[in-house]
Amino acid sequence: MEYKYSFEKLDVWSDARLFIVEIYKLTKTMPPDEKFGLSSQIQRASVSIASNIAEGTTRVSDKEKIRFVEIAYGSLMEVYCQLCIAMDLS
Repeated sequence: MEYKYSFEKLDVWSDARLFIVEIYKLTKTMPPDEKFGLSSQIQRASVSIASNIAEGTTRVSDKEKIRFVEIAYGSLMEVYCQLCIAMDLS
């Protein structure tokens, strides 16, 4: 497979994409009244994970690259928290 961008070679980016697909499948099972609430927030945060990994690879300095990985990890923790809340709400 030929890659156009360096992040496409990263397993963590590929895993994040698979995670997004699973999140979208899961949030489709949530009640319709959550469409613009918790399910939308979970979807946006999951997309942010892969997006920040990709954006970080465009940065020149290691410090900047690390910062984007930290942001991606923060988004992952946001998804975790929101999934815990969704479970609390049944």
